[in-house]
Amino acid sequence: MLLAQQIIAHKEEYIAALAKRNFDAAPILEKVINLDEERRATQSKLDNIKADSNKLNKEIGVLFKNGEQQKATILKEKASQIKQSMNTLEDRLPKVKAELIELLYTIPNIPHPSVPNGQTDEDNEEVFREGDIPTLEEGALPHWELAKKYDIIDFELGVKITGAGFPVYKGKGARLQRALISYFLDKNTEAGYKEYQVPHLVNEASGYGTGQLPDKEGQMYHVTADDLYLIPTAEVPVTNMFRDDLVNENDLPICCTGYTPCFRREAGSYGAHVRGLNRLHQFDKVEIVRIEKPENSYKALDGMVDHVKEILKELKLPYRILRLCGGDIGFTAALTYDFEVFSTAQDRWLEISSVSNFESYQANRLKLRYKDGNGKNQLAHTLNGSSLALPRVLAGILENYQTPKGIKIPDVLVPYCGFEYID
Repeated sequence: MLLAQQIIAHKEEYIAALAKRNFDAAPILEKVINLDEERRATQSKLDNIKADSNKLNKEIGVLFKNGEQQKATILKEKASQIKQSMNTLEDRLPKVKAELIELLYTIPNIPHPSVPNGQTDEDNEEVFREGDIPTLEEGALPHWELAKKYDIIDFELGVKITGAGFPVYKGKGARLQRALISYFLDKNTEAGYKEYQVPHLVNEASGYGTGQLPDKEGQMYHVTADDLYLIPTAEVPVTNMFRDDLVNENDLPICCTGYTPCFRREAGSYGAHVRGLNRLHQFDKVEIVRIEKPENSYKALDGMVDHVKEILKELKLPYRILRLCGGDIGFTAALTYDFEVFSTAQDRWLEISSVSNFESYQANRLKLRYKDGNGKNQLAHTLNGSSLALPRVLAGILENYQTPKGIKIPDVLVPYCGFEYID
């Protein structure tokens, strides 16, 4: 979340920047400023009254010691009145602080200056494209039909077990899924990311720490009996490993990777664009997370983008990179690049990765800091990216690699799969 003192110092600048998100910030920022003024005034009054109370209590002690009972009694009545005022302020202060925090939670991150204006994903800016779109044989099939033809993914069985959006991977489909996970993790660890296996459920504090709560509460599965949430991405548990930490400056950057299933309650919609693997309630994803010094975070973002590009180049999938516009960028992100792979059989682009810099927005929620060379505590910058989300990568492989002989496995995955074709 944003810092109140930053809002006070940059109010007009923030109003203009948040307008890029189509967010009317003026009323809420004004309320933040007023609440912060009340908080500081209340704290100042409380500190002064406490100082007066301490001084008075010392005087009363001296008077009693000297046998001046009448004067001491008069001062005790005054001390009682001060105590009542102190209780009123002590009752009000945490309420003001809580109201201020809740208000700050509702303000999205300030977009980076390079974020383009726009309302929807149609306004995103394409910044890179690579790979030749293959020409498929006549009668090429979309992945959901290929999955049925080769008996590698059973969507109906998933409906029977759980419901729509929970597919069952079978045979070579399951092995290809496992191969992709291992390949992605190997690529990430070779690039210097330390691998973690993390819980698939998180507590409320973790949801608030990375910004899923309260913004995306309706999209998360809530285990109400234990007040836990199924994770929407490994970003949540991995980043929260460092919540409330004061890390050593010499340990930065901290680079993490992890594989988890992800759970999302997507709003119901229909049509080819959500068929098969295009939109799921449970899916697998390998994530990369970085904790950086502020001056290094955008160089790190570029490095993460290049890393994902290298993976897609090895998979030989045609892809493009989009810089998300203000109307499409996530609530907590300052700058996001989306990767999309081209699905030849569907004749459309499928999002397979988002790589984002959150600057200090998440770190402020997390209270994730480091001590700089001057001994001063500073908020770190956090970044994360999909490396990669499996369903649409798998869909792209099935559709773009289909041949009359079967589905050819990308060369880089053959050592992981142990077979060259799904036939």
